[in-house]
Amino acid sequence: MTQEQFSKYSFLLDRTARRVKQYAQRKFKLNDFDITVDQWLVLKNLSENDLLSQSELAQLVFKDQPTLTRIIDILTKKQYVERKPHPQDRRSFQLVLTESGQQKVSELKPQISSIREKAWENLNEEDFEEFKRILNTIYTNLE
Repeated sequence: MTQEQFSKYSFLLDRTARRVKQYAQRKFKLNDFDITVDQWLVLKNLSENDLLSQSELAQLVFKDQPTLTRIIDILTKKQYVERKPHPQDRRSFQLVLTESGQQKVSELKPQISSIREKAWENLNEEDFEEFKRILNTIYTNLE
């Protein structure tokens, strides 16, 4: 592949990722979800994992520590997330969804699912499989 082709495909990948996030953020705002896309990723990952440390969560949501700290601070103020002292390390915390946070995730899951489905319209099963294969190859290349 030439450098020009590589740049073109990288641009398409970046452009599409930005468009998906912008579309989702617009829908979050229009539907008055009271959270951002990044906050949703944190809530969703906490709902799927018990007692995560902040560094574990940062890896799952691909955020740096300062950014994740700000997101967690906001979600704590909204009473969706709680910091619990880590039983083996007094310097760190484990993060857990509050009951209110669990309700928020349950309430939003179907709506967010329908937002995602918009991006996948007009794609068939073969498209999905090829797309998954390509993205996994790119991801593996960068390990």
